[in-house]
Amino acid sequence: MHDIIIIGGGPAGMTAALYAQRNGKSALVIEKTGFGGQITHSPKVENYPGTLQMSGNQFADSMLDQILAQGAEIEIETACAVEDHGDTKVVVTEEGSRFEGRAVVIATGVKHRMLGLPGEDELVGEGISFCAVCDGDFYSGQKVCVAGGGNSALQEAILLAEKCSEVVILQDLPALTGEQKLQDVLAARGNVKVICDTKIDGLITESGDFKGVEISSRTTGEKQTIPCDGLFVAIGLIPENGPFAGLAELNDWGYFDSDERCLTKTPGVFVAGDCRSKGVRQLTTAVADGATAALAACRYINERF
Repeated sequence: MHDIIIIGGGPAGMTAALYAQRNGKSALVIEKTGFGGQITHSPKVENYPGTLQMSGNQFADSMLDQILAQGAEIEIETACAVEDHGDTKVVVTEEGSRFEGRAVVIATGVKHRMLGLPGEDELVGEGISFCAVCDGDFYSGQKVCVAGGGNSALQEAILLAEKCSEVVILQDLPALTGEQKLQDVLAARGNVKVICDTKIDGLITESGDFKGVEISSRTTGEKQTIPCDGLFVAIGLIPENGPFAGLAELNDWGYFDSDERCLTKTPGVFVAGDCRSKGVRQLTTAVADGATAALAACRYINERF
């Protein structure tokens, strides 16, 4: 029996584990893939208070070392359900495990939104990527496209511009929506081209290999083909909250409909991080949620047991 079971090993989940352990509660973190979540895709983190610059992987590794040093336990499994038995919660995994706890913090994060094009799934990792820091080196000296125009897409493009011969940003809106500072950095690059108000209609392959994209203007309908060696998709994120919808209300976009208190309709179940409905999704807001949810879980346990 654990005091607090945390589903998700991103910044929110690991912060929750840290605060739980520091408050004398035993914490178990269940993570299905790798610790760190979306922050591991960031080659440079320069907006975290007290740290001039670090990589997302450095941050994730440091957090993992920190919670292990505090006594937190970890399991690499995929949580698929939480059973509410009143004073006891049971987290069930796809691997068949059942973990008992007094409280649960759900910090499942988000996953990448896909373009929804024929053949897209088969090309992921074979021409289509989501992480420039992970896969950018594979395209050194080559031409790539970036789908999207928000902060994530522009950050990807900046990193790729340092490695690739040419980077073409494909934005479906009339203008880029990322921070002006990021736009200014890209504007200063001679190997970056921006095409706005465009739609990606299809993926070009040859003998199964990715060769480019077909696009069309949303205004005129004019079509063109852009030969390229890789496509980095950065068009948004999708929460993975479906398996836990019975425990906490979801909004129209699938995020947990919970405010900054990180509470749910189920006593003893709390939510934290990017999976929660919020106006700002940043590293700082994720760790803030983790602390808030863990402290709320600690109060719940102290009052109930």
